[in-house]
Amino acid sequence: MTDALPPTGIDWEDAFNNGDHIPGGDGFPAIWDQRARAFRADCPHLEEDIAYGETPRERLDLFRPVGPPEGLVVFVHGGYWMKMHKGLWSDLAAGPLAHGWAVAMPSYTLAPEARISRITAQIGAAVSKAAGLVDGPLRLAGHSAGGHLVTRMICEDSPLAPEIIGRISAVMSISGVHDLRPLRRHSMNGALQLDAGEAEAESPILRKPLPGIRVTCWTGALERPEFLRQSQLLAEAWTGRTEIRPAVYEAGRHHFDVVDGLKDPDHELTAALLA
Repeated sequence: MTDALPPTGIDWEDAFNNGDHIPGGDGFPAIWDQRARAFRADCPHLEEDIAYGETPRERLDLFRPVGPPEGLVVFVHGGYWMKMHKGLWSDLAAGPLAHGWAVAMPSYTLAPEARISRITAQIGAAVSKAAGLVDGPLRLAGHSAGGHLVTRMICEDSPLAPEIIGRISAVMSISGVHDLRPLRRHSMNGALQLDAGEAEAESPILRKPLPGIRVTCWTGALERPEFLRQSQLLAEAWTGRTEIRPAVYEAGRHHFDVVDGLKDPDHELTAALLA
């Protein structure tokens, strides 16, 4: 689906390639899985595989704090809409849980079985389901493709009902992809199947954000230049249109460890999400 596009002089394959530029990049999935399993085994208030739709991957895990929750954080995983699952990220609930927040983590149908527009609708259903299980304010956070999906929830054409949107006071896009148009030039588009219309319709930088919601783009300073650019793009595109904060580039972090701050109750990433 990239043959008809004129050349740009940019190596888009390399621009979105994280693993080859991170020492030991291939080993991170096993590390994530081990940490997540250990956390779930020691988490007494976990409700697993709550259905929010009819297909096998339309399931979410809900981590509840010890006492009545302060509110709900929904964390959406990445993987270029093509891989990963909710179970790899369970330990990222630790920071919000320590502050008394419940945390929901959904999976979603992956490309090529689902196009990105369908995944957006699924995340809307997941947020709605989780919001019905936990009262109070909502915070949305997502990593990489998940950063795209949570920012799509607060666009003017959001799949969320007004009463759900009214509970969202903050959104955190961690190394998010906010302009999908360059992905049409990448080989992954064989699975994503993005055409020009869907790439534009699903790009948050081209959508009108809902007003009055605090939005932060948080990226590792050691990330690929394209991810630094993607964060700055949203910060610029949404300035004056909602409560967008200056993009944050965390020193010493890359694409695979920038989310780790959510495990720490005292980390600035956790504080910025819950503030």
